[in-house]
Amino acid sequence: MPGSKCNVDPATPKSRTERLMKERNLRKLNRVFNLNEKAGDSLRDADLFSNDSALTETENCASLNEEELSEGIDGYERQDQRLPKQRLLVVANRLPVSAVRQGKDSWQLEISVGGLVSALLGLKEFDARWIGWAGVNVPDEIGQEALTKALAEKKCIPVFLDEDTVHQYYNGYCNNIIWPLFHYLGLPQEDRLSTTRSFQSQFDAYKKANQMFADVVHEHYEEGDVVWCHDYHLMFLPRCLKEKNSNIKVGWFLHTPFPSSEIHRMLPSRRDLLESVLAADLVGFHTYDYARHFVSACTRILGLEGTPEGVENQGKLTRVAAFPIGIDSDRFIRALELPQVQDHIKELKERFAGRKVMLGVDRLDMIKGIPQKILAFEEFLEENPEWRDKVVLLQIAVPTRTDVPEYQKLSSQVHEIVGRINGRFGTLTAVPIHHLDRSLDFHALCALYAVTDVALITSLRDGMNLVSYEFVACQASKKGVLILSEFAGAAQSLGAGALLVNPWNIAEVAASISQALNMPADEREKMHQHNFMHVTTHTSQEWAATFVSELNDTIIEAQLRTRQVPLLPVKVAVERYLQSNNRLLMLGFNATLTEPANTQGVRGGHIRELQSRLHPEIKETLKKLCDDRRTNIVILSGSDRAVLDDNFREYNLWLAAENGMFLRHSTGEWMTTMPENLNMDWVDSVKHVFEYFTERTPGSHFELRETSLVWKYKYAESHFGKLQSKDMLQHLWTGPISNAAVDVVQGDRSVEVRSVGVTKGAAIDRILGEIVRNKGMKSPIDYVLCAGHFLSKDEDVYTFFEPELPCESLALARTRSLDPARTSISMIPDSTNQVKAHQLRKQRSLSTLERSNYRSAAWRPIVHDRMSLPEGSSVLDLKAENFFSCTVSRKQSEARYLLQSSDDVVTLLKELAESKSPN
Repeated sequence: MPGSKCNVDPATPKSRTERLMKERNLRKLNRVFNLNEKAGDSLRDADLFSNDSALTETENCASLNEEELSEGIDGYERQDQRLPKQRLLVVANRLPVSAVRQGKDSWQLEISVGGLVSALLGLKEFDARWIGWAGVNVPDEIGQEALTKALAEKKCIPVFLDEDTVHQYYNGYCNNIIWPLFHYLGLPQEDRLSTTRSFQSQFDAYKKANQMFADVVHEHYEEGDVVWCHDYHLMFLPRCLKEKNSNIKVGWFLHTPFPSSEIHRMLPSRRDLLESVLAADLVGFHTYDYARHFVSACTRILGLEGTPEGVENQGKLTRVAAFPIGIDSDRFIRALELPQVQDHIKELKERFAGRKVMLGVDRLDMIKGIPQKILAFEEFLEENPEWRDKVVLLQIAVPTRTDVPEYQKLSSQVHEIVGRINGRFGTLTAVPIHHLDRSLDFHALCALYAVTDVALITSLRDGMNLVSYEFVACQASKKGVLILSEFAGAAQSLGAGALLVNPWNIAEVAASISQALNMPADEREKMHQHNFMHVTTHTSQEWAATFVSELNDTIIEAQLRTRQVPLLPVKVAVERYLQSNNRLLMLGFNATLTEPANTQGVRGGHIRELQSRLHPEIKETLKKLCDDRRTNIVILSGSDRAVLDDNFREYNLWLAAENGMFLRHSTGEWMTTMPENLNMDWVDSVKHVFEYFTERTPGSHFELRETSLVWKYKYAESHFGKLQSKDMLQHLWTGPISNAAVDVVQGDRSVEVRSVGVTKGAAIDRILGEIVRNKGMKSPIDYVLCAGHFLSKDEDVYTFFEPELPCESLALARTRSLDPARTSISMIPDSTNQVKAHQLRKQRSLSTLERSNYRSAAWRPIVHDRMSLPEGSSVLDLKAENFFSCTVSRKQSEARYLLQSSDDVVTLLKELAESKSPN
């Protein structure tokens, strides 16, 4: 049968892992098919590093020339057509080309590529478009049109930024604020006052630039495209994209480290950046540590729920995962066979004959630990004088940001240390350190990797560091040793086949140098083989394909994981409201009618928030609705009676406190709807447990109610509060409530213990019965709006009113029907009462507690006992089109519709109050 759960193709992957594995196998088959084409690609000279002064951490030291870039970007039509191509919009701060203006309408394009371009060139199954800044200011329209046309031939799309925006956004906020902080260098120390004053203008420029990127993306976006945003320059971009088109597939990847939450919280714009990134569907990092830090920042700063898969915010899950980037290892392996590389190798072997070669390749940057590396080498020479004329350190330090004082100071410091060591340990014919302040071409670099005995990488903080990968790829013959900083992202991938060091510990690094130089050949080979296998299988192309594949599957998983609740059609709800004769508005209180909660994370002034308060903009609206004789309003809340009294004493409506167990009209007295024999003996023992955990958990508190106890840890440290709640639950189940008839309800940072059957849905029938009796209602209720931020345990409120239940729910409802001998609908003046009685039985619902106590216990209102059980159910005469159940902000719900916040509830009620009948 169509739609049957059993009618499924057994070959269809059922789980997310199965789907991803199947797609991975398809990629492998496609890669084999294209192997011959790929083997024919030529290798050509290129610069070692990008011209970008703020290189990302995916620094591929081997760049590609213009012909290779054209082949990679433009040559998709030659590829296998068995897999359909998906358009991929790659959005990065810089395009893979730099533009040089040669005339009014003429441009020369120069290649300026790094690891990202190398990674994406191998993605033959995607039709990639690049969107970014060309690195040049183009104020005139003629120049912009000419550059756009020239870049289009490379499948590149420019974003035009003016000089002031570039200065404030790129040089200011990106490179002066975010980059140092993400590398644990802190916010700028010098001229703090000036930095603070200019921070807001820099952040405004950052948001403006991100919006400009988003505008270009939307201009070229086509349905089904995948948008992949890159790096800290574009943290605001996912939000900008989703605000205009919520269905767009957005991934965001960070190429630098992501700091711990204690570091990130120093950033004044910390919340804005986190919330913006969370708008993406998939967020990627190089390592698990960076992903963990991001999730921790979201829980500690934003107060959101962290899960093993990512971060959940109001039912939306943003998947967070680690995707370690790699290199195009085949390109390095093939390069070693080229004649020009062999010539370089021969020359280097002759130059350093009889000496072990140690190599460092870095940008001249504070995070690379070059001074620490050289000082460790000095200590090694001091402690091992027999090695002084047998080892040489070749340090390649590529200058960057030469106009920045801090970098000039670093360069001087390195030169001073190198000169001192060479003067101390050098001879007339040889020096222990060869230091180069420049880059090398690709072939010279490959040759240098091939003759190296020990690669020394001492980064103080590095997103990945692909120099280690490149070294391993070129070591098939030498099988040299890799000494790798534990603070480089590559340590999590290559650590098992390397000597890991703390670069701040000079003695440890010196000892590792000695260990590497004296390591037996068999041990070197084992370590090399381990890393070589990783480098050749975890390539840059595989990294990019895996990320895009997971992004596509994240969208599928989100659709499978949740039933999407559509937004409430407000216009329809208002029209049906006007056409009805007897209306019921069943409204929650907390997060529904309350003023917006403090969204500033863990900050001061919490005492003011412990007491829920009515939304200030709803008071006049609520009075208008209460004055309408055809409208009945019930405030149904888990809060105690005092809270509802404080907020609603001046309104003409019904209050149902503690999940409906206490009821009164605002002008009357409280009555209880609890059965007389409700066992509450468990309260004292649970209270002692709650008191104990409140004392142990700073920022928590508990509320003692007449039918339940609630422990809340909203203002406690989120991770600690969650651990404490788990400990509490384990203690409760094994002790105080092990044999008690109670339900334990876990809410949003809360634990509630209540008697079995105490739910909002279970109390509805009794509440309606009392309303009917009190008002002397003669006509049935023909319109119901039920809206609230209810816990899943209390969502039986929605199913109680549902006129058209699914088969399973209908069967359950029938088992809950009232005793036919007691059923009566005499209050409805209709000659077809018998027909209506048959129709209305679907809507009657009693809890297990009610049915078990129906014959043995009478209900005991405090003031009077004239409530008749059948009255509440039988007064309903709902048609499907007149029932509007709305969950507020909870996107996983049994409700028909969604209202995204309490502000939306206010807007809806205003529409109802101000609407006028067409009569």
